[in-house]
Amino acid sequence: MIGRLRGILLEKQAPNLLIEVGGVGYEVEAPMSVFYRLPEIGVETTLYTHFVVREDAQLLYGFSDARERELFRTLIKVNGVGPKLGLTLLSGIEASDFIRCVHDGDSSTLVKLPGVGKKTAERLIVELRDKLSKWDNTAAAYDGLSGTPLGQAAERQVVDTEQEAVSALVALGYKPQEASKVIGRIKVEGLSSEEVIRQALRSMI
Repeated sequence: MIGRLRGILLEKQAPNLLIEVGGVGYEVEAPMSVFYRLPEIGVETTLYTHFVVREDAQLLYGFSDARERELFRTLIKVNGVGPKLGLTLLSGIEASDFIRCVHDGDSSTLVKLPGVGKKTAERLIVELRDKLSKWDNTAAAYDGLSGTPLGQAAERQVVDTEQEAVSALVALGYKPQEASKVIGRIKVEGLSSEEVIRQALRSMI
């Protein structure tokens, strides 16, 4: 079991990361909440991980802290919720807002996330209400989910940022046309691709 990685960030293209630890490059999939906290390429970072072994693949999922990983593990125990949907949930909605939705029985917000239909939303609420009853759903409990825009971008960099943001949204389950339309409404200049994605996801809920 691989539970934690500390190494140099080599690549980041949401939702995928490449981290070098002791000369070995680990491919990691992570929710957008992780990308909001990542350092620049070439800088050391630490992730808590969840390792999944399937017949056709071995997959590693990364999280900013143990609490975020715990929420992911709680999510994938719900019938019909696999790791991919778990990442989409943690990417498309703040953890504090998700817990609030479960506590309040707010399925209308959950169904706006890709891959979450009415039945899945209701199942999440029913199966998680008791499990998350003692969890703090305030934003302060999830300070790892806050992000800061990075420096100014040139015209070419703006185009690259838009393309990266669209690709990330598609990888998270949104339709290409929908992703392009939402990104097109955001003033990209001066923002990192992670911040653009964050604004896009907020606008979709």
